[in-house]
Amino acid sequence: MNRKELQPDASPQAAFGARLRSAREARGWKQEDLGGEMGYSGTHVSAVETGRKMATLRFARRADVAFGLVGSLDTFERDWREIRHGSLLEGFPEYVGHESRAAEIRLYEVGVVPGLLQTPEYAAVLAGSAVKRGAITPEQAAEQMALVAERQAAITRTPPPMVFVVLDESCVRRPVGGAAVMDAQCERLLSFAELPNTVLQVAPFSMGERRPFSLPVTVLTSTDRSLMSYAESSQRGHLERESTGVLPILRKYHQLQAEALSQAASVAMISEIRRGIP
Repeated sequence: MNRKELQPDASPQAAFGARLRSAREARGWKQEDLGGEMGYSGTHVSAVETGRKMATLRFARRADVAFGLVGSLDTFERDWREIRHGSLLEGFPEYVGHESRAAEIRLYEVGVVPGLLQTPEYAAVLAGSAVKRGAITPEQAAEQMALVAERQAAITRTPPPMVFVVLDESCVRRPVGGAAVMDAQCERLLSFAELPNTVLQVAPFSMGERRPFSLPVTVLTSTDRSLMSYAESSQRGHLERESTGVLPILRKYHQLQAEALSQAASVAMISEIRRGIP
């Protein structure tokens, strides 16, 4: 059999294929052996290894099972998400993978409505603005909007996660995309607050210095009750798994919830803002 030489530096997809071949050969497996472990044909494995076929999320997850990588820091799923979401901040694709399986999601946002709660129109305005500034390409904008829809599906999966959201008042007062877009976005927030697995609060400007966070932050609780947090700088995202780092953030989040408006008062504020939209 002819063996095609791989060039892992050619592209992220080529690197994925080269890593798959290396892991397979380290086990002494043929392509048919790995395909049998994963539920694919040897021909399919060959196509992924040589870059003729793009791996899917299902393929990446089955590779992690076959090689015993599930739950580790360096999974094939992580590589797959970095290939698919190459325009996103470093660390964010890995975070999205954990978010999609979390039992509880706690997030705090400043300035804009977070992706999990955005309407398609609101998301399109933000992505379009980034394209106009030259920050991303139109193709990357489409990719980011598709990811918003994919992430929102996590809220309605069975069983659904508990989702706790605290929005800085700036999120609901900052106009994005005009009256029609903001009216629909406010309606989306009010509908979100009515779901049985959600809590929505607004952190008012009057909190002043009592606000424990100055930047957005998210805390995830996994099904095994382990915790992780995610935060972003302008250049990258950081996923923290060590309890010594996550617990202080969770404590601050609880303090934030205690100081923020109740859900009823938050809904009242958003309704009032919606009525005032020209």
